[in-house]
Parts: sequence; C-alpha cells; structure tokens
Amino acid sequence: MVDQSTISTGNDGLDMILKGGLTPNRLYLLEGAPGSGKTTLSLQFLREGVAQGERVLYITLSETREELLAVAASHGWGLEGFDVFEFNSADDVFGGGREQSIIHPWEMELGETVRLIQDEVERVRPNRVVFDSLSEMRLLAQDPLRYRRQVLALKQFFAGRDSTVLLIDDMTASHEARDAHLHSLCHGVITLERLTLEFGAARRRMQVQKLRGIDFTAGYHDFVIRKGGLDIFPRLIAAEHHVEFVEEPMASGIAALDDLLDGGPLRGTNVLISGPAGSGKTTIALQYMHAACDRGEAVSIFQFDERVGTLMSRAAAFNLDLARHVQSGCMVLQQIDPAEISPGEFATRVRREVELRGARVIVIDSLNGYMAAMPQEQQLLLQMHELLSYLSQRGVVTFLINPQQGLVGTMTTNLNISYIADAVILLRYFEAGGRVRKAISIIKNRGGMHEDSIREFRIDRGGLRIGAPLVDFKGILTGTPEFTGADAPLLEGRLSVG
Repeated sequence: MVDQSTISTGNDGLDMILKGGLTPNRLYLLEGAPGSGKTTLSLQFLREGVAQGERVLYITLSETREELLAVAASHGWGLEGFDVFEFNSADDVFGGGREQSIIHPWEMELGETVRLIQDEVERVRPNRVVFDSLSEMRLLAQDPLRYRRQVLALKQFFAGRDSTVLLIDDMTASHEARDAHLHSLCHGVITLERLTLEFGAARRRMQVQKLRGIDFTAGYHDFVIRKGGLDIFPRLIAAEHHVEFVEEPMASGIAALDDLLDGGPLRGTNVLISGPAGSGKTTIALQYMHAACDRGEAVSIFQFDERVGTLMSRAAAFNLDLARHVQSGCMVLQQIDPAEISPGEFATRVRREVELRGARVIVIDSLNGYMAAMPQEQQLLLQMHELLSYLSQRGVVTFLINPQQGLVGTMTTNLNISYIADAVILLRYFEAGGRVRKAISIIKNRGGMHEDSIREFRIDRGGLRIGAPLVDFKGILTGTPEFTGADAPLLEGRLSVG
C-alpha cells in the first residue's frame, strides 16, 4: 500500500499552507524567476531530509557545488549529508576512461543527460531529489515534444523508487515556449514570484497552483528571504482561529472614560479612535494598554508613524510609565519600517504576538501609516478586515488610530474604515474662553450601550481627565462650535482624574 502520510518541506510556513507537507514519492514542480528563492527553498527541503536521516541528492545542470555552497553559507548552512551531482565537473562519464574532466551541458545530448541522471540516482538511491533546472533540459531538447517526453520518462523512472522529487524551472523561456503540459505531469506545482515596486524593498509572494490529494490553503502568500531560509507568511483565514473567551468589558482605569462605553470595550471587539492630529488618539489607546498591563495582561503596539522613543517620552509626561511595562515584558512596542513590510508579514507579526505572547490588547498606530507603508499593495482594507476578524475570534481588544485631515472645521478621512469598527471614539478641537480645548464622544458601540453626550477632556501631567457634558455648546462635531451658555462645566485647574 502506498504511504499517503505527508513529509515536511523543511519550511514551517509552507508546511502550514500544505496542511502538513508533501505527499512522499511524488514529482513536484517549483517554478519562479531568477532571484525568487527557489534554490534556498530547495536546500531547506533537502536539509529536512538529512535531519530525518534520509539520503538526499541535488542534481544541478547550471550551478557548481561551490555556488551551492555559497548560497548555503549565506544562511549559515553547509552541505553536510548532501550528495551533489554537477555535470560540469563529472569525470569519466563518457568514453569509458577518456581523459575528459569537464563536460558542459550544452555539449551533451539530451538522452545522455537523462542517462547520467538515472545512473546517479541508482547509485545514491536518494529519498529526496532536487533537479536544477529544467531550463537547461529544455535547451538541450530544442523541441517541446521531445522535452515533454523526457520529463515524462523521468517521472516514470522515479515511480516506485521511494523518492520525492522537486523539479526546478526558472521560467526564463518565453510564455509561448514554456510547456503548459508540465503542470499536468507533476503531482503539485509551487510558484514563487518577485515583484519590484516603485519604492522600497522588492515584494515576494508564492502560491500553490495545484496539489493532488491535499486540501492546501489557496491564494497568494507573502514571504521574505532572510538568513536561515524563506520566511513564508500563510494567508490569514480568520474562521480557522476561533477560541472561547468571556465577552467582558475592558476597563481603562479611568471611571469617566469607562462610563462613555458602558464599562469599556468588550473583549473581541475593535475600537476606532478618530480625530485630528494631536488630539490625543494614541494617548487614549495607551491608557487602556497601561491599565491592561497593571492587570498583568500582555499588550502590543505596532507603531507606523511615531518613533518609539518619542512615544515613550510623551507617555511619561502624561503620567503613563510605559518603560516599566516594557522592561517587564508585558508591553511590546514594534516600530514598523515604511515600505519594508508586506501585508502578510504584518498579519503574521500580529499573530505571533497573540499566539506566542498571549497579547490581549493590540494597537495599530496608525491606519494611514499602514496604508502608506504598502502603497502598491492591493485590497489592503480587505486584508485589515480579515486581520480584525481574526483578533475578534481570539478575544483580543484592538485599537485602530485613524488620523483625520485638517485641524479645525470640517474633518475628512481618506479611509472608509468606520464600517468595520465595533466602536468609534471621535475627538474634536473646539475654542472657548480664548483657549483651544478638546471634546470626546462615542459615535457607536456594537458591544452595548454608550453615552451620547459630548464631553470635554484634557491630557496633562495629571493624566487623562474627562469633564461634564458640553450642554452649552452646539456644532462641536462640525468643528465650528457655537457657545450658548456659561463656561462653568469646562475643565479648569487640576481636577481629580476620572
């Protein structure tokens, strides 16, 4: 009976996409343009075989052993345990002892090339084979029909030999010259892509185009090449990550602020904090994070805009001691480099904070920074929606900072994100008594009741303070308020917090 269990590819991300790995003793195609990461992934595949005590063979028509060793060394690897068969340094493969030490692929007939491959496989009897690459074989064949027949012959040769084979194709031939039937010959097809953007680092993504007998995760998956191999970020599917949790309010530590949201945002919901620059959006989110750390809950903030050092200094000035929580490991602040991250990598970073650290509160500061960091990516809001759904399934409270354009008067935003928010906190500037003041209100709260009043708030060295409802004003939300009464309810002096 044929063993239908899976074997690891040596890459954790790819194994997750494949729901465990590859079916053994099958022929697979790994295709991609030069520089997309094919050799690195192939070496990971063979290294996993060595770790499992298997015989592995790397057959190369294009690269030398020294070049392979250089690629491996760049990741801190060696080729220990590998059998490497390179045609351009094979001795005595022709002529029964003729003195010929270098044989170039373009000097050999295709049939002789295939015979050499078969002889080497018979000698080594490998469990894992990488064949690099089909492009040289295509050049030797010079005829699509002959090339296809030889690939089919290779497939039939490996059948029953307890070998899992990875064929590499660098896709250098024109679209018309590439043989579409190659996909049908292989048990599975994995495609790597490298995309050059107008600014920033190149983006890489992969997809499993086909895989017989395995319910893999379809679609594109972002990845990067780092020292240690390919770091593949499986596409997030929120429905697969539900856990049970108690839908209880999360307190901020300030009673007046909690009263606005009927005790605080519920676990598993997201809160959009919107307002003009400098109105206190991040500080309100930090207040919730600080209170969560005081309760012993892990929290994480992803900072796209402000420098982390500046953020901590500003928080300290407002009586929020973030440094203490950072040092204890309760709070993690991640500075996101603009134009250096893909949506898939960002989602994976968030997942690692939730699943590995157990983060209960996530802050994304800001949505504009998130969009600006990935200007050429498609469907960013849809991917953010999926990420928020995932965080909801895990019982995490998420704060989204959404700066609005303008300071006073009519406010606008370039992101129509409020429809996916469970709660919306709106901040506004207004003027009274010759001073610039700030107002806070709750626009919606799907998690329960909320106050419909508009209150003044202030952030100073005493922390965050919430005042009485601004009943003597009208037009505050428009940014052009009109005073209609006395100024007694306005915050003055050093009132007690809350």
